[in-house]
Amino acid sequence: MADRLGPDKVKLGVCCTLWWNDDFPTIDAGISFGQAASEMALAGFQGCSIGHKYPSDAAVLKAALDLRGLRVSEPWTSTYFTISKMRQKTIAAFEETLAHVRALGGTELVVAEFGASSHLLPVDVFANRPIFTDAQWDALTSGLHELGKIANSAGMKLSYHHHMGTGVMTRADVDRLMASTDPALVHLLLDTAHIAFAGDDPLDMARAYADRIGHVHLKSIRPEVVSRVREEGLSFQEGVELGVFTVPGDGAIDFRPILEVLADADYQGWLVVEAEQDPNKAIPLEYAKKARAYLADVLGW
Repeated sequence: MADRLGPDKVKLGVCCTLWWNDDFPTIDAGISFGQAASEMALAGFQGCSIGHKYPSDAAVLKAALDLRGLRVSEPWTSTYFTISKMRQKTIAAFEETLAHVRALGGTELVVAEFGASSHLLPVDVFANRPIFTDAQWDALTSGLHELGKIANSAGMKLSYHHHMGTGVMTRADVDRLMASTDPALVHLLLDTAHIAFAGDDPLDMARAYADRIGHVHLKSIRPEVVSRVREEGLSFQEGVELGVFTVPGDGAIDFRPILEVLADADYQGWLVVEAEQDPNKAIPLEYAKKARAYLADVLGW
């Protein structure tokens, strides 16, 4: 596969959620930014996401990443288009993130709609996730189109991240989002684990939207934990703490056919390893190296 998904076409990144959790700060083993960034490079990755422990000053952060041969794969910006009086605040926050990422030399922007999301709450993540009304879908579509235009005008790419506990969680939700948005403005971030956790097939979704995928999170799941979350009505945080997610090379997802689909579609961009795990239970460097070794085997480099 090295000839079709080689280093001339894709870059391999890793999310800092192996080292700590940005949504749930109590999931933390005390690892510093410097240690995490050094371990990302040691494991063989070329880039990383941005997390809450990173230096806020772009020049300081860029110097720290440059020292380790790393680039920024993406920032995260939450959107709130589906709830009241949040459109302008959402756009302002997006523009602030865009400026920060440009200063770091990044070209990718990732968003997810968190209006009324259940994923941060101590409640059943499935039973309490929002179901958008037609008016909310219209507000989301309109807002994403505006963000997409802002991104394009800055020479950057916007990708939407479907996410557990949100109004765009299942394959049916993704289908509606893709059908109602302009492909030139809104790309799809394929998160293999989030769509599998939601009960749908990541390979099937990759095939359906190969030409819309602008960014990829490679993350696996442990089905026995998914079953517990469903059957016991657990929260998203409880699922994470129980180990619902893990890296490629572990867990239940076979990434070879998914990567074949991307190769067939001439995908070019980031392949980002992610696993929201408890670093007290899953040693981050160990899992980062496991994922990189797996990708070396599958990709051929």
